[in-house]
Amino acid sequence: SDTQIRQLFFGGIENRRNPGEFLPKSRALKVPNDVNTVTEGKKAPKYRTIEICSIVEGLKPEVFTASGWPSVSGDALRSLAGKLKTDLYTTEDAEDDEYVSDSEISVDDVEDATSYGTAYKAFGGGKEGKEACYAIAALCEICSIDSLISNFILPLQGNRISCKEGRIHCSLNINTETGRLSARAPNLQNQPALEKDRYKIRQAFVAAPGNSLIVADYGQLELRILAHLANCRSMLDAFKAGGDFHSRTAMNMYQHIREAVEEKRVLLEWDPQPGQEKPPVPLLKDAFGAERRKAKMLNFSIAYGKTAAGLARDWKVSKREADDTLDLWYSDRKEVKSWQREQKELAYEKSEVYTLLGRSRRFPNIASVSSKQWKHIERAAINAPVQGSAADVAMCAMIEIERNTRLKELGWTLLLQGAR
Repeated sequence: SDTQIRQLFFGGIENRRNPGEFLPKSRALKVPNDVNTVTEGKKAPKYRTIEICSIVEGLKPEVFTASGWPSVSGDALRSLAGKLKTDLYTTEDAEDDEYVSDSEISVDDVEDATSYGTAYKAFGGGKEGKEACYAIAALCEICSIDSLISNFILPLQGNRISCKEGRIHCSLNINTETGRLSARAPNLQNQPALEKDRYKIRQAFVAAPGNSLIVADYGQLELRILAHLANCRSMLDAFKAGGDFHSRTAMNMYQHIREAVEEKRVLLEWDPQPGQEKPPVPLLKDAFGAERRKAKMLNFSIAYGKTAAGLARDWKVSKREADDTLDLWYSDRKEVKSWQREQKELAYEKSEVYTLLGRSRRFPNIASVSSKQWKHIERAAINAPVQGSAADVAMCAMIEIERNTRLKELGWTLLLQGAR
């Protein structure tokens, strides 16, 4: 459990919100009696008590929960483990590896050393540090598998709501704050992303005999809506030019990427021609993947109303660096900043904001909210028109598909609307 993992790694850590309050270095915890421990003359109890002691000193948490204790979320654990692939490492590998101490790492080993997370040094580096990182990476993998089982596999296997053809049906509801459809019993919208579907969960979704499943998706819909709502010339021009919007953002954010594009060492986009299997030089998204991911996170964070403090936590950087990055983004998109300011003012004056089709998100009792609640309202005032308008567009598309006579003649049937 999270409590056990936190005790194991962070025993003795001070609470960030309540200075002077410490997590004990050892703690007795109740766990299920899976091993059937029995006291002589008594029945096996449902639970037994174990003592968990902190196994390391000096392991500094990077992420904290709202209550001030170290976070043991998947992202927090991956930060401890580093960029490791547990399926490429076995017990036999551990026996054969030649480990080195920190002082013995040469320049040639720097790339390998950077693969390990913060647990490497906390556990003393060398063999122990590597083993600790791989153990935590394996723990992350177990958590991912548990999530797949609980979120995808069991709901699909255990669902009893099916039609006479034996196919699963879910319930769709308009009960979200932005008006987007949500699915339940089971949640068929909640599928692993194609590039992250290591265990082939998506293969469970198959068409009826003689049919094919077609996915029709809007590319970067929320960002296009933001460009329209703010009438942002820079964003509108970028979308009209076509190609990968996140790559264009990365190019504008980083001077070294812009130089690489101008010198034609990388391509911003590439339109394959007959007989061409790969581009003449690497694509920006491949050559500068880390920077593009950061640009993508920034694009959507701004659309969702995230602040510099939130970005600093996501990126694990100082608030000043996050502020500088935001200023750079807004320097070419001043209309977005103006529109966001207007939305906050509208929320305060009218206690509601609106989507493209005029649906409103209301904020009752806005005059009496706390400063923390007001920050949430400000983010919602920016997010609701964007995500709500995306819901409007998706709903209109569903209606058009349902009314389209030609699609009906061809035998098309609308099965599901995705969550994005």
